[in-house]
Amino acid sequence: MNLFSLLDQAAGRFPERGAVFRGTDAVHSFAGLRSRALRIAAGLRASGRPGDRIAIASGNVPEYVELFFAVWAAGMVATPVNAKLHPRELVQILEDSAASTVFVSPKLAGGLEETLVGSPAASCRRIVIGGDGYAALAAGEEWDGPVDPDPQALAWLFYTSGTTGRSKGAMLSHRNLLAMTIAHLADVEAVDEDCSLLHAAPMSHGSGLYMAAYVGRGARQVVPASSAFEPAEFLDLCDHHPGCGAFLAPTMVQRLRLEAERTGRRPANLRSVVYGGGPMYVEELRRSLAAFGPVFVQIYGQGEAPMTITGLRRRDHAVDDDAVLGSVGFARSGVEVAVVDADGRPLPPGEVGEIVCRGDVVMAGYWNNAKATAEALRGGWLFTGDMGSFDARGYLTLRDRSKDVIISGGTNVYPREVEEVLLRHPDVAEVCVTGQPDPEWGEIVVAFIVAEAGRDISPAGLDDHCNASIARFKRPKRYLFVEGLPKNNYGKVVKRELRAQLAGGTQG
Repeated sequence: MNLFSLLDQAAGRFPERGAVFRGTDAVHSFAGLRSRALRIAAGLRASGRPGDRIAIASGNVPEYVELFFAVWAAGMVATPVNAKLHPRELVQILEDSAASTVFVSPKLAGGLEETLVGSPAASCRRIVIGGDGYAALAAGEEWDGPVDPDPQALAWLFYTSGTTGRSKGAMLSHRNLLAMTIAHLADVEAVDEDCSLLHAAPMSHGSGLYMAAYVGRGARQVVPASSAFEPAEFLDLCDHHPGCGAFLAPTMVQRLRLEAERTGRRPANLRSVVYGGGPMYVEELRRSLAAFGPVFVQIYGQGEAPMTITGLRRRDHAVDDDAVLGSVGFARSGVEVAVVDADGRPLPPGEVGEIVCRGDVVMAGYWNNAKATAEALRGGWLFTGDMGSFDARGYLTLRDRSKDVIISGGTNVYPREVEEVLLRHPDVAEVCVTGQPDPEWGEIVVAFIVAEAGRDISPAGLDDHCNASIARFKRPKRYLFVEGLPKNNYGKVVKRELRAQLAGGTQG
C-alpha cells in the first residue's frame, strides 16, 4: 500500500473539509490537496523516475503536506532535511542521497547555492518553495499514471545525525510508515475528522511523521503562521481549531506551561500532547499535568524505528508513581522490545542492557552504508544503542545512551561530530564533548578543551570556528579549558570523570 492512498481515501470521504491551514486561514480542502499533490507529482515525473530522492529543505510551511503526498504519488522518495542544519551539512545529504531535486525555502536558497559550487550535487535541480518555478510545477495537469502499490518501496529517507561525523539515511518503506501510523492510532490518539494536528515541532522529522495518521482520518494539518513554536500563538491556535493535538519536545512543553501560568490562559481545545525526543524530568511533567490536565502521551522511538518503540499512555500519566512517570512505558502495538547483554542475550527485569526491538516499523537499513546496517540490524533486531531496563511491571526506563548522544532541546547532537570540527582549530590540541543536564534545554553541549602549548583560545573564536561548519544548535554552550583529559590505560578519554566534574561544579 502506498501512503498516497491515505489522502486519496480522505479526499473521497471529506472532499470539502479543510485539510491544510496556515494559522487560522484555510489553504486546501482535501479535494484541493489531492489535486495539488497530483499536479506536483506529474511535474516530478516529467523530468524524473520512480525511486528518485526528492529533498525538502525548509522550515514549517503548508507546502510540506502537498510535497510529501506528491512525492509518494510519483513513486519517489521523500528526503526531508532539518532546516537548522548548516549549508555544508545539507549539501552532504544531497550528495549522499544523490537527490534529483531539492525543494528549498527562500531563506535557505542563497546559502545552498553558494555551498553547492564544486559539489557533486550541483546538478541537483533546485526549486524555491513559493517561487515561480514551484508555481509552474503545480499548475500542470494531474498525474494520471499508476501509483506504485508496493509496500516495500522506499518512501522516506530519514537522515539521522551521524556518530562518525556524517549523517546516515535510514531507509523507511511505505510498510514501515504505515505500521507507524497504525500503531499511533491504536496506542496514542483516537483521531477523527474533528481533530487538528498543530505543526509546532519540525515537519522534517518529529511532527511531520504524524501527518499520515491525521490525513488518513480526515483531520486538519495546521501550520503556525510563524512557521515555528511560539507558545502564545500555539495557545491561540488551540482556541481556534477543533480537537488540537501536537508533538512537542520536552523543552516546548515547559515553555508552553510557563506561558500558560504567566498569562492564566488554558487552551480551550487542546486534546493531546505527544512528547518525546529528549528527557522529560518528572517534576516538570507533574507541573505540566497540573497546568493542562491529562492530555499527555510519551513516545520513545528513533529514526530507525520512527516514533514507535515504546509509549507511556495517557492513563499511565494519572498514576502517582515517579518510577512510572520517569519511564518510557510499554512496547508499542506491533513491536517487540527486549533488553539484552553484550552477547545479545535477554536480561531479566532490573538488569541494565542495550534496548533492541523488531517489527514492521523497523527500517530496512542505512542508505549505501552496509557496514552501519550490519551493526544496527542483527538477527532480525534493531540494536538501538540506548541502555535501559524493564521493571517487574514491564515499564521500560532509559538509563544511558551508549552512543553518547546529547539531546538538547529535543534535537540529537553527537559529540564526535562536534569534536572533529573543534579539532580542526589550529590552537586546539585535544577536545572532549559531553552533555550537561540543563533545566531549559534538557541538556547542553559542553566542550573540554586542551590548548596547544603557548596558545590562548577564546570562546568567541571557537564559536566562530564552529559556525563555519556545523549548525548553531550543535555548537557548545560552554567551553571548559583544562590542562589534560582523564584517560584509561588504553588512552581512551573517560567521559564519566568529566561528567562528574560538571556535576560537582569543577573544571578539573
